[in-house]
Order: sequence, then structure tokens, then C-alpha cells
Amino acid sequence: MTNPSLGTPEQLRDPNHTLPLGQAIPLGIQHVLAMFVSNVTPAIIVAGAAGFGFGSNSPDFPNMIYMIQMSMFLAGIATLLQTIGFGPVGARLPIVQGTSFAFIPIMIPAVAGAGVAGMAGLMTGVIIGGIFHFFLGFFIGRMRHALPPLVTGLIVLMIGLALIKVGIEYAAGGVPLKGKPEFGSLVNWSVALVVIVVTLLLKFFTRGMLSVAAVLVGLIAGYLYAMLLGKVDFAPVGNAAWFTAPEPFKFGWEINWAIIIGMCFMAVVSAVETVGDVSGITKGGAGREATDKEVAGATFADGLGTAVAGLFGGLPNTSFSQNVGLISMTGVMSRHVVTLGAVFLILCGLVPKFGAVIASMPIMVLGGGVIIMFGMVTAAGVSMLSDVTWNRRNMVIFAISLSIGLGLQLAPEALQHLPPIAKVLMTSGLLPAAAISITLNLALPQELDRG
Repeated sequence: MTNPSLGTPEQLRDPNHTLPLGQAIPLGIQHVLAMFVSNVTPAIIVAGAAGFGFGSNSPDFPNMIYMIQMSMFLAGIATLLQTIGFGPVGARLPIVQGTSFAFIPIMIPAVAGAGVAGMAGLMTGVIIGGIFHFFLGFFIGRMRHALPPLVTGLIVLMIGLALIKVGIEYAAGGVPLKGKPEFGSLVNWSVALVVIVVTLLLKFFTRGMLSVAAVLVGLIAGYLYAMLLGKVDFAPVGNAAWFTAPEPFKFGWEINWAIIIGMCFMAVVSAVETVGDVSGITKGGAGREATDKEVAGATFADGLGTAVAGLFGGLPNTSFSQNVGLISMTGVMSRHVVTLGAVFLILCGLVPKFGAVIASMPIMVLGGGVIIMFGMVTAAGVSMLSDVTWNRRNMVIFAISLSIGLGLQLAPEALQHLPPIAKVLMTSGLLPAAAISITLNLALPQELDRG
């Protein structure tokens, strides 16, 4: 719902409209709250998969705090590339950038059990994948026909299905507790359930900021409940510094072709997702279609933001779809509002104590949050698939792609005879499903049902 005190209807539809700071700052922070949990979660998941995350007792645990910091700092930098831009880079629209869930199914098998040593290959892949993503901006318009809702919906559905297991494991106590009596205890589940219940209550029975930040407030409630149970360790907060500058090549440089190929492939999917977000922002906020210049600029900023993230030890960045809905809800199209939110993220990312507070959160608390978030990713895929005409041709494409992709995800041992690079690429099931669906969609005739 629009607010007349923020400007005339014409001004509210103008990305260049400047609001008074007293109104712009709360709106900017609202954008940050809407994406905050989703932005820092991938770093926590990847660190956990590598072996220096929650419950690992690894001396390398401070590296996870650094990655959380960089999630905030680099999301802010990438957002500034979109809202302010330079040259052809940036859509100059209120687009919020953040760490992408889409790449997690590729990153988990790539770093599983490798420790900090495995991060060099991952960050190199993020940099090269970001550069590849940048160059997609020159011809993104011609690629969209290859990724209709049948393909993009299937890919998003597969991403959600690949991540749901992570949420359940976290809620039960995390991988470090697997095989121990504490794993799946009622106490652990009670913490996760507090997060879920509070989130649902706020989402559906409140309005405004509380509803927008429901997951974040739910996590805070779960965190306080875990404190009462004595499950919060504040030692990392006390040991963390007040300021740390980003370090170029923090984790080193190492060529890992499996990661590079996976990152480049997923860059195509991420680019198309950003095109959809740009279109959603211009339609919902300005009542018009996105221009070719805005679409290309957004893609350039997406790729450059990802490359810069990899340079400083961060993960791939993309536009955040939940913020598209927020613009439609507030009716404020001003890119300067989002710029203020980006500055807030950058400041948070420079303070390790802030990252340490997040890192002190028990894994069961995060589990409650990600069960909801990953379920929403899956639901988003189903929603996209609802736009598909379910004729015989499309059902065959979906059936084969889902069967092979989900099957490989559930039975990774079926790939034991493949070379290591191919095994990493195929294990998540995401890349095989995407490749099969894209190929079949382009190859099979539209007239298949006439036979």
C-alpha cells in the first residue's frame, strides 16, 4: 500500500526519487531485514559441509565468522553496483543483492570434508563463474527462450529438494551429532519448533516490519530459548575483533574444474532469475516493462558482484526475489532507499563481533529457519511450474529430468565409477536435471502430442 507522505504516485514510481532520510533509512533497513537470514545462511552451510562450521570444534572456526562477515559486506557492495552502478554496470533500480541459495547444491559436494583447504578451489570457481556471468550480460536477452517456466521451475524445485535435507539435519542437531544419542533429541527439535511457530505467527498475524522480518524475529526467539537451555556459547563473540578489513585471496587460488564448470552453468540460471526479478520490480513498482539496458546492466552487476565476492572470500551473489515483493508492498521504487540498506550491510560486514553473534547461534535455531526457507524455495519452483501447459511433451521432459536428477541425489553411490570431476558435478542431481531439461526442451518438437 502506498503512503502519500512519501511522495506523489509519479515520484513513488521513479527510481531516482529521493526520500527524506527519516523515511528512507527505515525503508532501507526493512529491505535488509527481509533478506538478512537468507544472505548469511549459505556461508554457514558451506563452512559446515567443509568441516569448520557449527559443532566441529575446528581451530578454523573463525573462518566461518569471516565468511559471515563477507556475506554482509559483499552483499552491500553488490547492491551498490546495482543501485548506483557505473558505465553499463547496474540496472539503477532498487535491486537487493545477496548470497545465492542456488549454488549450494554445487558447493556442498565440492567442499565436503575438505576443510579450509577446499575453499581455495571454491573461491577460484566463484571468481571465474562471476566473470562468465558478467559476459552473459551481452546476450542475456537471446538466452531467455531456452529457459521457459518448465525448465526454470524444475531447476528451482531441484534446488529446494537438494536443500531440505540440510534443514532437517540442522534441526536435529547438525552433522557433528550424527550417530550420537543427542542427534534428533526432543530438546533440539523444540528449539527448531520455536523458530518455526514464531515465524508463522508473525508472518500471518502481523503487518509491516514484523511480518517482513518474520524469519529473523523467529530466529531471535529461538536463540533466546536456546540461551535459557544453556546451549549458546558466547566465547566466539568475546574473542572476535571490533573491526576487520576484507582480505583479497583470503583462502588462496586453486583451479578445480568441477567447481568452475558448475559455477558457470549455474550462472546461466542465476542470470535468468535476475532478469525475472528486474521485470518484477519494474512491473510491480513502476508499472512498466524492464528495458534491455536495465536487464543487461543488472546481469553485468550480478556477475561483477559474484567475482568480487570470490576475490574476498565470499560466495556467489544474485538478486533477492523477496525484495521484489517488498517493493510492490511498500509502493516505493526509489533506488536510493536500497542504497542506504546496502551501506548498513557494509558497516555490519566490517564488524567481526556482529558475525560472531550470528556464529554463536545454535545450529538447531538455524535449522528451524532454513526448514521454512528451503521449503519456500521448493514451493517457488512448484509455483513457476504452475505456468506450464502440462501436455504430453512437457510431462515427458519433466519426468525424465526429475527422475534422473532426484535419483542421483538420493543414490550418489551409483556414480562411483565416474571420474572425480564428473562425480562432483553429477552428485547434487541439479546439473543433470537442468542439462537434460534444457536439451530436451530445445530438441523435442512442440508437435509431439499430435502423434
